[in-house]
Amino acid sequence: MYRYKDIIRNYFEKHSIVESNLNSFNSFMDKGMQKIIDEIQDIIPTIIPSEVTEFKIKLGKIEIEKPQITESDGSKRKIFPTEARLRNLTYSAPVYLSVSAVIDGVERESFKALIGKIPVMVKSKYCNLYGLNEENLVKHYEDPNDPGGYFILNGNERVLIIVEDLASNKFFVEKTKVGPSQFVGKVYSEKGSYRIPHVIEQMKTGTIYLTFTRFTRVPIIAVIKALGLTRDEDLARFVSEENQYDDIFINLYEILEIKTQDDAIEYLAKKAGMAQQDDRKKKIFEIFDKYLLPHLGSTKETRILKAYNLCKYTKKFLMVAKDNLSLEDKDHYMNKRLKLSGNLLEDLFRVNMASLIQDMLYNFQRLVKRGKFQSIKIIIRDQLLTSRIKSAMATGAWIGGRKGVSQNMDRTNYLATLSHLQRVVSLLSSTQENFEARALHPTHWGRLCPIETPEGTPIGLRKNLAMLTKISEEEMADDKIKKQLETCGLKGINQNG
Repeated sequence: MYRYKDIIRNYFEKHSIVESNLNSFNSFMDKGMQKIIDEIQDIIPTIIPSEVTEFKIKLGKIEIEKPQITESDGSKRKIFPTEARLRNLTYSAPVYLSVSAVIDGVERESFKALIGKIPVMVKSKYCNLYGLNEENLVKHYEDPNDPGGYFILNGNERVLIIVEDLASNKFFVEKTKVGPSQFVGKVYSEKGSYRIPHVIEQMKTGTIYLTFTRFTRVPIIAVIKALGLTRDEDLARFVSEENQYDDIFINLYEILEIKTQDDAIEYLAKKAGMAQQDDRKKKIFEIFDKYLLPHLGSTKETRILKAYNLCKYTKKFLMVAKDNLSLEDKDHYMNKRLKLSGNLLEDLFRVNMASLIQDMLYNFQRLVKRGKFQSIKIIIRDQLLTSRIKSAMATGAWIGGRKGVSQNMDRTNYLATLSHLQRVVSLLSSTQENFEARALHPTHWGRLCPIETPEGTPIGLRKNLAMLTKISEEEMADDKIKKQLETCGLKGINQNG
């Protein structure tokens, strides 16, 4: 009969304690970087050579090599973690990108450019130690029991701490202690580089307001009508079945003058303080496509879906406010997401890639102005991306003003190292009370260690994963989920309802 320690020993013979972090980093290197490059469309400079009518810079496939070092004599060779530690070097891999110039619809210049170097996680797929047996690890002066899962920057071992955050694209209604609205509905809509908060409130008059990006407290019905769902009958039906909520009629009465989509757009344009312009409609639709629930899409076709979703959010808000539907437990682990190394690096790479493109455009346009432009090879500065990523990982100062995301690894003893690699930090401030967030929740069972948390202000906000925790990374494609739901009998909606 198996004893517990036999089962645990058997598990760790096949799996690493930092397996989730390694898989996350591998996924970022395999797919994440390419996904960010694909998000960037063709680069079109505003200033182009006089003899050319159309100029585009296209970005293609990304390639990553294994960590290597260029010596002072110009020779290149493989580098292993031990050498990086001893010589105070950064254990990083060169990143190459296919770049081509399209002049007047014809591809003139195509080449592979070095865009920078990215630090490599020790023992990941891109590490030179990957797949080595115990004997070969010892030959390279490595401890066979070292789990990896960290980075080496200027000879220092740095860990990217797992960040715990509230799930995006999910609507939560909470009770408020202050403010004109008794309940507040919030959804953080996230897609690519966008993470936009949307707030739904109901004033004492009964009017329900929406706040997002350029719009502060605008009637939600006006937004729904501007998106194309204009019939009052349909609106009442989607928000309030069998007319159980009178609030919907109060809201419809409040903006009685808005009959058509154009009326709604005019109304919102005035609310947003847009001057009398001919392109007001275009600007409003641009804001809707880019900043209103971007996770649903950013095309003209998705506007009606956004209208239906706002109806759904309004209905849930009224169910909580009027029917005492129980509030969502924000501390339930179903409503949390853990950002691993791959997710954190994706955020960092996306922002710095945008900076590199701006730099490329600046260099290109400067050369064109001087009349010295010959090739786009000279406009790419690989040091820009390298230094920015290295700086963020070496200091721990991350995107969005977060600090302490990267830390020097604790090497006091083996258990301290394992503990540091498994650390989870909440984004909530440790100086505020946040009693519920600090408490041990039943859903932490088997996922987080109930004992290991520091005393003092960070108690309950700085946690550790349980030893056998595995964080799932699989993301099902939207089409796959849609097909599964349709086989269960769910019907899709169309513009006519």
